[in-house]
Amino acid sequence: MQQTRSVEIGTGLFVLLGMSALFFLTTQTTGGGNFSAAETYEVEARFGNVGSLKSRAPVAMSGVTIGRVTSVVFDPDTLEAKVVFVIDSQYDRIPDDSDASILTSGLLGSQYIGLQAGGSDIYLEDGSEILFTQSAIILENLIGKFLVNSGSSNID
Repeated sequence: MQQTRSVEIGTGLFVLLGMSALFFLTTQTTGGGNFSAAETYEVEARFGNVGSLKSRAPVAMSGVTIGRVTSVVFDPDTLEAKVVFVIDSQYDRIPDDSDASILTSGLLGSQYIGLQAGGSDIYLEDGSEILFTQSAIILENLIGKFLVNSGSSNID
């Protein structure tokens, strides 16, 4: 009887520890890291699909966080998502023909905007719009396409 009780207490503690670890990981991967800049400039980009991109998501270039998403809204005129983000003003030499992609940190991590430098001599400034964008890759869409293609290839 005593051994059963100690096994139950051990199992309960293990489950509690596991739940605590999951809670900690969830709070650490939601993109709520610190980004502070004395001066910033605002840039916008339009995407066909933003996936689960949210406000406060990082904006990164070469793996370095250089900004934050401030808003994600649907534009009823263009039927696209308009993403507005700020970039630290110390990064004022980003070419205006750079492209923006919505990327995922890790396999199931949070989404962020990744910038890839262009080759223009004109740089982004407050109010600029990035014209070259790549929408988020939606895992469910990829799985659906794979299943449809694998099912149709077996038909003789």
